[in-house]
Amino acid sequence: MSNDWLYEFRSGLANLVDQAVVSGAKQGDVFKATIEEIERLRIANERDPDPADDVSEGAIEEPANDWPAAGN
Repeated sequence: MSNDWLYEFRSGLANLVDQAVVSGAKQGDVFKATIEEIERLRIANERDPDPADDVSEGAIEEPANDWPAAGN
């Protein structure tokens, strides 16, 4: 089993932390926010593991083109 994804994840996470610190955030604040965000994502995943599968009740349908001037 390859751990390429883990390397990419760690590298990306380190880059995000670095970007936030360069932008003026304190490293400790970035770590805390990261942990809180991961926890939020974990909880959201437990509630709805694949939100893309949900059918939106308010789905917008394409308008009908059957009015008299539609063909002109």
